[in-house]
Amino acid sequence: MFNQYQQQGGFLNRFFSFMFSKQAVSRLILINTCVYLLVLLNGLNDFLFNIKDVFPGGLPALVYYLALPADLIQLVARPWTAFTTMFLHASFWHFLLNMMMLYFSGVIFLSVLNQSKLWISYIAGGFAGSLAFVAAYNFFPAFENILPISYAIGASAAVMAVLFTIAAYSPNMSLRLFLFGQIQLKYLALVFVLIDVLSITAANPGGHIAHLGGALFGVFYGLMLRKKISFSISSLFKRKPRMKKKVNSNFRPETDDDYRNRKAAENKRLDAILDKISKGGYESLTKEEKDFLFRHGKK
Repeated sequence: MFNQYQQQGGFLNRFFSFMFSKQAVSRLILINTCVYLLVLLNGLNDFLFNIKDVFPGGLPALVYYLALPADLIQLVARPWTAFTTMFLHASFWHFLLNMMMLYFSGVIFLSVLNQSKLWISYIAGGFAGSLAFVAAYNFFPAFENILPISYAIGASAAVMAVLFTIAAYSPNMSLRLFLFGQIQLKYLALVFVLIDVLSITAANPGGHIAHLGGALFGVFYGLMLRKKISFSISSLFKRKPRMKKKVNSNFRPETDDDYRNRKAAENKRLDAILDKISKGGYESLTKEEKDFLFRHGKK
């Protein structure tokens, strides 16, 4: 029993050390969690004091003032909602699924890219999702009747941007998924796109459109990073040094057997590293393992 409590304490220690660390993933999850707790406290306050908030869409007061309206007149009155909506959740399952997705996408992201790029991907991707949502609802006649009472809520577009950034940057990186085995990131991303496109005619069309907006930005940003194009203006004025061509006189063409053996060894090592990440997080890797993961992600 003592060992059981030790294990529980170890899990809680790891959980809180992660939540309050300086990693971009933990900071984003912490912000989302704090906003969700505020929404819950607001709902509890309304219940205890019998407050009946009457806002368009039947939203509670706090959610109404933080959710992104599709209607342009409302958006002009509350422009901050284009930012706050990417941290807002009104239901537990929506919050939980988005945070799980953010955690796993963020860990993969940080295995090959840095913290600042994750912040850019999340926030800019969230704005892209907001733009797609508002543009679609004001352009397509299908949404004309529900425009004044339509709102975007959730981090889904921002999380999609994180996933699609790394999918565009390292499309051939393989993940091992329960029940599905190994799958490359580019195929996983394609599945998400197909689900969202086919779901637009079902419930929550605005959410699926916002997802696609975030995904589109993620692809754009990932390709920029892959081509080493940054948002820094100063980089435009830096001269790139000329690469000296090295000639290897001992070069021998790789045979098919050599290639297959090398790829098998690389995949075996990659599986071991990904298993280690799933058990102990990215920080549990050695420098050599991080370097290997970075080189593999660029292939």
